[in-house]
Amino acid sequence: MKAALLIKTGDISELSKNLVIDDIPIPEINPDEVLINVRAASLNHRDLWIAKGSYSKIKLPVVPGSDCSGVIFKKGKNVTGFDEGDEVLVNPGMNWGNDDNFQFKDFKILGMPDNGTFAEYVKVQSSYLHKKPLHLDHIHSSAIPLAGVTAYRAAFLKARVTGNDNVLITGAGGGVPSFALKFAVSTGANVYVTSGSDDKIQKAIAIGAKAGVNYNDADWDKKIIALSENKINVVIDGAGGESVSQYLEICGYGGRIVCFGATFGSVPEFNVHRLYWKQLTFSGTTMGSPDDFSSMLNYINNNKIIPVVDSTYSIDDITDAFLRLNESKHFGKIVIAIS
Repeated sequence: MKAALLIKTGDISELSKNLVIDDIPIPEINPDEVLINVRAASLNHRDLWIAKGSYSKIKLPVVPGSDCSGVIFKKGKNVTGFDEGDEVLVNPGMNWGNDDNFQFKDFKILGMPDNGTFAEYVKVQSSYLHKKPLHLDHIHSSAIPLAGVTAYRAAFLKARVTGNDNVLITGAGGGVPSFALKFAVSTGANVYVTSGSDDKIQKAIAIGAKAGVNYNDADWDKKIIALSENKINVVIDGAGGESVSQYLEICGYGGRIVCFGATFGSVPEFNVHRLYWKQLTFSGTTMGSPDDFSSMLNYINNNKIIPVVDSTYSIDDITDAFLRLNESKHFGKIVIAIS
């Protein structure tokens, strides 16, 4: 089968040599697994960081990719509830554990160390299968899994967003922020965004944001306070860094701040006085439990949410897709059409 195979990690400028299109054996499945003919797979920053060698314990060679939408090509004899020919997507968060509040030490994500979705076929345990939303094609369905469940857990389980909230979502254009924006807007909440790109701010407004501010502006925090009339009570952030101290100022009394990532690194200064005096709740989150994933898909189905897809590449052009992600040119998810 055709697959994108990572044979070496390193500088992204060497990616065309490190990530090669190769012909590898089709996986053999056990009685509890299914073999999926992948129709589309989407990129996550995790794939980029793996390619750069940013994670420990990377095992090579490996087929990267955590997200996919496809068709069951073959199923094991113990698999029930699904048939060959069913259109499905996969929950890439595996071995979560038996506590919905946090993942256990055996938790892993499809695509490292196990072969992932940037191939014509991928094998998975049937317990991680879900039916593809009927209102979406494979391109849009493939955009859902990792970013969708992360945003759903951040928005609804941690931040508890409702239609009465005024929400700030940082980093508009990323996969998780684009889902968080869709989810928050669907409740009727007033949503504001930040981005380093004025064009991305306009795109966010086009899909429901009230307004946005470029975080490169020296007084971006004051502009957000003015735009929202000092009513921000929820912040959903994946950047971290020095901006976190500003969220404590922006967020009103009794507000909720949720962090799902740290693109800009650790927080150099954290005003604990603001945290306790304003009765703020500061939460961390990553991915989601199996129940979160099921709830997220139900929400997408019931509300006919359409994921934001930035662009689609063929598997032969997957290096170009990685480069677009690395350069932060995207708004929404970048998808690889497989078959």
